[in-house]
Amino acid sequence: MSTARTTLHRKDTAKPGDLYVSFELGDKSWKLTIGDGGGAVSRYTVAAGDKSGVADCILRAGKRFKTSARAQVHSCYEAGRDGWWLHRWLTGLGVDDIVVDAASIEVNRRARRAKTDRLDGEKLLTMLVRHHHGEHVWSVVREPTASQEDERREHREFERLTHERTAHTNRIGSLLVLHNLRPGVPIGGRKWASWWTPHREQLGQKLRAEIERELVRLALVKEQVRQIEAARQAELQDGRQPIVAQLMRLVGIGAKGASVLVHEIFGWRQFANRRELAGCLGVAPTPYASGDSQIERGISKASNRRARTLLVELAWSWLRLQPSSTMAKWFNQRFARGGPRMRRIGIVALARRLAIALWRFLRDGEIPTGARMKALQT
Repeated sequence: MSTARTTLHRKDTAKPGDLYVSFELGDKSWKLTIGDGGGAVSRYTVAAGDKSGVADCILRAGKRFKTSARAQVHSCYEAGRDGWWLHRWLTGLGVDDIVVDAASIEVNRRARRAKTDRLDGEKLLTMLVRHHHGEHVWSVVREPTASQEDERREHREFERLTHERTAHTNRIGSLLVLHNLRPGVPIGGRKWASWWTPHREQLGQKLRAEIERELVRLALVKEQVRQIEAARQAELQDGRQPIVAQLMRLVGIGAKGASVLVHEIFGWRQFANRRELAGCLGVAPTPYASGDSQIERGISKASNRRARTLLVELAWSWLRLQPSSTMAKWFNQRFARGGPRMRRIGIVALARRLAIALWRFLRDGEIPTGARMKALQT
């Protein structure tokens, strides 16, 4: 017996006389492709960031197509370097703007295809019209508020600074090894000066000067890391990060991990179900089912790389710090006795389950089964 499944389509929001604008954003110039939805197209080029130029082009196109002054203007551009300021400015003008996930845009599958800014602009314009006629042609990126976007700066800078700290430390160690000097103390740590002072004279003048400049940069990076950590701790103590504090109540999740998960995913995004959450994190499966072919190609690895990487790290910590939880027992029973490949597959599956459990914990207060909580400080 065959069954039919009804698919709900998007509402048709296009109206006669509307204006459609697609942006191709470059470093030095922007290309605007403007159409009336019926085939007529105008193309304009303005300097990057020229807001008055953009507004003038839309007005000129409206006059050319003889659209009403009350006509709705729809626009789109690909998410990228320019971020959200353009979207907020267009929305403030009354433009119905959307920001599109570039990876979701359909492309010709030929081995060689023509690609220019003009063709890309026309393609975006065509898909924008189809989008407003109710077709599902791409993924629209959810907009954070200005304050939510600002909250993400701290942990992203912290990530970058820790990478710089490691780079400076590795560089100094590599330079010392050139003269068979291998410090038995952490480079730049408390005991570093007592080791460095008697050994610095063994090096050439230029090399010694280079290492000391690296040490100055390393000290600056460490100080900036301490400042961010102190600011984060002060916000937690003052109660300005209640969602982060709630997530930190679970054993195995600290301030760094909770901050990233809240400000990247849980603090402002809304998910209808666990599949949407998995898709946002890039841990959703990507099956290939065509005819007799039934292939599972692994996770998609799309969307938020920071949160996905952190969740895998937290999954390993969860096994160690929450061994009596149901999720840890599930992993140990199914994957722990397998080889390295099976454990790698299993840890991603555990990361997906952990993400869903943390989402439910923050949304509904549902504690993961068998998980331990930290004692409340008084």
